[in-house]
Amino acid sequence: MTFEEFDLNPELLESIYYMGYTEATPIQEKAIPVILDGDDLIACAQTGTGKTAAYLLPVMNHIAEMRHDHTHTLVLVPTRELAIQIDQHVQGLAYTLNITSLAVYGGGDGSGWDQEKAALSKGADIIVATPGRLISHLNLGYVKFDKIEVLVLDEADRMLDIGFYDDIVHIISYLPKKRQTLMFSATMPPKIRSLSKHIMNKPVEIALEMSKPAEGVLQAAYFVNDDQKLPLINSLIADKPEYDSILIFSSTKKKVNEIVRGLRTKQYQVEGISSDLEQKEREEVLLRFRSRRTRVLVATDVLSRGIDIKDINLVINFDTPADAEDYVHRVGRTARAETTGVALTLVNRTDIQRMQRIEKLIGYEVYKAPLPAFIAEKHHDRGGRQV
Repeated sequence: MTFEEFDLNPELLESIYYMGYTEATPIQEKAIPVILDGDDLIACAQTGTGKTAAYLLPVMNHIAEMRHDHTHTLVLVPTRELAIQIDQHVQGLAYTLNITSLAVYGGGDGSGWDQEKAALSKGADIIVATPGRLISHLNLGYVKFDKIEVLVLDEADRMLDIGFYDDIVHIISYLPKKRQTLMFSATMPPKIRSLSKHIMNKPVEIALEMSKPAEGVLQAAYFVNDDQKLPLINSLIADKPEYDSILIFSSTKKKVNEIVRGLRTKQYQVEGISSDLEQKEREEVLLRFRSRRTRVLVATDVLSRGIDIKDINLVINFDTPADAEDYVHRVGRTARAETTGVALTLVNRTDIQRMQRIEKLIGYEVYKAPLPAFIAEKHHDRGGRQV
């Protein structure tokens, strides 16, 4: 389905094609007409499916047609990274439309506070915010949300996982009762159902087939001991010089630093990113990774959702994810938008059940790759056996 078939504003269509979109993805095809009709919506779709544009396009179409003098849409998101990404998405689509947006998030040096205050008090067309930072502004009394027409909860399941339920309810108390509410979530836990009953009006439900990595992802797993992980990763990276964008996920911030030290090399740049870094540092690290100045980025799960970095060649799970859904989100960082990519998972003895849960969720077995001979020979457990 092409975007012309949605009968969108001509200038918005121009922006869409300028950004390289040609045909609507399944979530866009199903969600855009519902949102244009003004209905509430619960949409279940995993990362990399085009859900951001699925709500931004109809929202921006309405703003372009009606030209309001107040904040039209509030988008709530779980992380500052996602807030920045969505704000950039709006700016990319709005380059011919004169639609204003602002990302409101904490964790920086505080320099953006006055700009946020001005936008929240005078009005920007679209505000994208993390709940904690937004509540800090709301508590000071100058935020004008009395005319908001659309509320979007993006990655609603992750916001509830983090513990934002009460914050979301508190923020909604500042919004008009008559509004359109759109909820996008990768999973549909009971908490989502409970929240939707309190804040939505007869929502339309859309559920795409979930929890399946993209077809373009070549997946494999290695059974390893912990002391084999770094030698294996070093050899995998050395064997693939054509891979210039590699993302490694670790379960803890401490391990991020250990992996970075273990991969240090003169041949290419390796950097780590976690919540230990200041916001400005994180943005600079991501910029270097996007521009290919950094070849290998080691990250905690803060990046497994919501960071839109195109053309990642290889994703490595240094630790098997404890949550099977997180596996899909991590793997979803590669093979985006119908490209191809490779996702490798390192499985130690205690991770075997986790891998089995992942395979049950995605509906098939992940290929178990043999270890390179030099690693298999040099690194064995105490009984002389390979794991």
